[in-house]
Amino acid sequence: MSIELPPSAAPRSAHPVSALPGRVRRRLLERAASAPEPLAAYLYDPATAAARARALRAALPPWAAVYYAVKANSFPGVLHGLAPHVDGFEVASRSELSLALRTLAARDGAAGSAPVPVVAAGPAKTVPVLTGLIAAGVEAVNAESLLELHRISRIASGLGTTARVGLRVNPAAVPVTGSLHMGGQPSQFGVPEPEVPEVLERARRLPAIDLTGFHIHAASNNLDAGTHAEYLRWCVEWSAATAAAHGIELRHIDIGGGIGVDFDGEQCFDTARFGELIAATPPPAGARVILEPGRFLVTDCGWYAAEVTDVKHSYGQWFVMLRGGINHFQLPTSWELVHNIAVLPVDRWDEADLPRPAAENTRVTVVGELCTPEDTLLRDVHVDRVRAGDLVVFPRAGSYGWEFAMPAFLGHPPAGRLLL
Repeated sequence: MSIELPPSAAPRSAHPVSALPGRVRRRLLERAASAPEPLAAYLYDPATAAARARALRAALPPWAAVYYAVKANSFPGVLHGLAPHVDGFEVASRSELSLALRTLAARDGAAGSAPVPVVAAGPAKTVPVLTGLIAAGVEAVNAESLLELHRISRIASGLGTTARVGLRVNPAAVPVTGSLHMGGQPSQFGVPEPEVPEVLERARRLPAIDLTGFHIHAASNNLDAGTHAEYLRWCVEWSAATAAAHGIELRHIDIGGGIGVDFDGEQCFDTARFGELIAATPPPAGARVILEPGRFLVTDCGWYAAEVTDVKHSYGQWFVMLRGGINHFQLPTSWELVHNIAVLPVDRWDEADLPRPAAENTRVTVVGELCTPEDTLLRDVHVDRVRAGDLVVFPRAGSYGWEFAMPAFLGHPPAGRLLL
């Protein structure tokens, strides 16, 4: 049985400590000094996420809307920071729905008669999930199958309301080049394109359903603005043609997320160019295009920091042991990323009667506290110096960090979550 580990970081060196903003360094050092146990925590800066959301929203034409994908980072402080700068939220569970509704209530006050600016997706929505969404009056439930459409119809009829529904489609192919997942593959997501005509025909006969359009999520972690603009245009053209062919009043074109991030920080999606490229091809009158960015908005707003509990040498390799690991930050291992670090020196050494091990001017592998060799976060990165008691900090840890980890394994304390 092979063990999946992150790729080797060689020949990279760790980020200089100056790569961490001064306010981040100060807060982490203050927290480490006051914490009763070794520090292991996420630190979030909602203002960074808000700035990214403002830039994206300002670049888009009026017919495009930004709905933040809550799954990327569900910390309430981050959502409240984003709320004034996004049009709504995308959710996939009852807990995410409750969080979105509380955040929107704080932003907008008492709900009015308009649909709540929430859209929902997910491949196996249960009756309780669907009931909560419909009762809340969300803007769109993106249905994944014919059975789900029937369930939505039954629930909405029982509640004496009408559910606004988008049909999620798995397209046969998206004729766009670049770093996209093109569709046409077997998947639990959406209705295969060849089955769409029959499903639409049957959906139109169901009571208590307002079929408003389509959800197509065929892009993933795309860093190229030109390619993503082509993808958006294809989604709009496909949706308009399919709606016209089946007599649907098209109001909802959800292209999912897919705007990427570079965890090395060397590339950044060009939002201004993206907005310029899509402005000339608007959707049909009355239709709105929804983007569901997640990681793009929040990756840069978070740092994961963990205290070094030991530094040890074993058969020619140095290991930096953390109070943390994949139980807190699983992303590098799961996504096979080289997710670089900065070492934040901590001059205080509380165990003055004991030796303070260190590795200097060498390559190290950063591991966690779990009883498995898979608990490896970074391999073969060069450091100038790292000592027991210092902090190892992972920048760009604001997305799929705390939410994506496995905190119950071995039962160690979970990572804290702090606001800057």
